[in-house]
Amino acid sequence: MGETGQILDPTGRVEAVSQAITGGRSLWDDARARLLRNKAAVISMWVLGFMVLVAIVGPMVWVHDYRTISDLRTIAPTFEGWHILGTDLQGRDLFARLMIGLRISLTVGIVATAVSLVIGVTWGATAGYLGGRADNLMMRIVDVLYALPFIFFVILLLTVFERNIILIFAAIGAIEWLTMARIVRGQTLAIKGKEFIEAARAAGVSRKDIILRHILPNVIGPVAVYVTLTIPVVILAESFLSFLGLGVNEPLTSLGVLISDGASRMEEKPWMLIAPAATMAVTLLCLNFIGDGLRDALDPKDR
Repeated sequence: MGETGQILDPTGRVEAVSQAITGGRSLWDDARARLLRNKAAVISMWVLGFMVLVAIVGPMVWVHDYRTISDLRTIAPTFEGWHILGTDLQGRDLFARLMIGLRISLTVGIVATAVSLVIGVTWGATAGYLGGRADNLMMRIVDVLYALPFIFFVILLLTVFERNIILIFAAIGAIEWLTMARIVRGQTLAIKGKEFIEAARAAGVSRKDIILRHILPNVIGPVAVYVTLTIPVVILAESFLSFLGLGVNEPLTSLGVLISDGASRMEEKPWMLIAPAATMAVTLLCLNFIGDGLRDALDPKDR
């Protein structure tokens, strides 16, 4: 009986506690709320979402096709004929080519990052969990690959094999997984000694299932942050290759190709450089702001 003379109902207490637990926010809910309070990250997500929409839908609905060659060569931006960014040396509409270039650059960034994510997470989690000689051997392989110049390796692949966009995805993604593997390995080493991992081992759970069901879900936070920071690096790498003439093949284009073309005519046709360069700058800034927001939202020290 309580102080007020009322009988305390144990069942009611259990239900109250159950409701409190159910109504409480999980760590992911808390992280999402913290991310949404970051104005720079939220604005960046809206801007990036708009740019992705333009890259996907824009080339399909725009009045000009990015491959159409006309007699209107290198005209200045004008609303006459809806050439709002003018045309290039072959008379192709620059706004149409800017949209398709943004699509290609974003696709390269996302796909190559996904390749590095799959390879790096699998490699790092396996090395960290197995430990011992297996871990030492696997990480020495990573160190050897780190010693190879990134650009030299990619250029070698693109020179030996036929240059195409699929090879660009594979070449860049096959290199960017190295840092991902190190990050996941470090997180795995910190997690594999926890009680729930020991309980899974005692219950007879296989190594594969422990890695897939228990370790990988617990390293998703740092991986998510690193992914948002890897996409800009990949886009810059592809742009650099395109600037050197080793990027996508015509009639496709990318932001790097457009910047290269604009740089050669910067003094007489500045808009050919300003438009793709500004587009790339905004894209990279948005991705970096989102990455910083995720890092702050998922930082356990600030919870």
